[in-house]
Amino acid sequence: MSPDAPRLEILVIDDEIQLRRLLRVTLEAAGYTVREADAGQIGINEVAYRRPDAVVLDLGLPDLPGVQVLQRLREWTKVPVLVLSVRGAEGDKIAALDAGADDYLTKPFGSGELLARLRVLLRRAQTPEETGVVKFGKAEVDFTRRVVTKDGAEVRLTAKEYALLRLLLVNRDKVITHRQILREIWGPKAEEQTHYLRVYMARLRQKLEDEPNQPRHFRTEAGIGYRFTGD
Repeated sequence: MSPDAPRLEILVIDDEIQLRRLLRVTLEAAGYTVREADAGQIGINEVAYRRPDAVVLDLGLPDLPGVQVLQRLREWTKVPVLVLSVRGAEGDKIAALDAGADDYLTKPFGSGELLARLRVLLRRAQTPEETGVVKFGKAEVDFTRRVVTKDGAEVRLTAKEYALLRLLLVNRDKVITHRQILREIWGPKAEEQTHYLRVYMARLRQKLEDEPNQPRHFRTEAGIGYRFTGD
């Protein structure tokens, strides 16, 4: 991290004071500002008040399950969340990732790997807004101006269409499940309403693909979700 760059802020939500101390030493040595919360609701409040750049979250909290903390956060924020937990079972990892975690690391962990994973999450959070413009096929998306064009002509998108487009582009080349998309754009109560996605994906393809019936960029992953590719 450049010494002239603003210090990014990491919020650690964990009820184990020794681990919070270890994380503080590790993260501050790497140039981050560290905030702490020892319970789930306190952590949620801190995210709302502090707006940290990333969150390190334990699943075993005294007041709320970590998965529930994730679900509540994902109702209103896209802050990157790295789960740090002693629970290494595949089911626990899937539940956390489905609830909105961006990555999952089991305890005990190496400080080098923790820092590397955080760097990846922070880079992802800056894209594509950091680069400003994403081009694919004959389309161009300017995230700074919130303008979408195809063949040089502006394409009118509804708020939901734009939100879906942004979500897919931010997660370029990654499969996003139906539930993740529905939760992110329509809220947690819409997770089973997959017909929304079929309608809105069809609209995006119609407006931005050269051949909507044979989409090149907005790919369907059968039975799972969707993926954007710029190739």
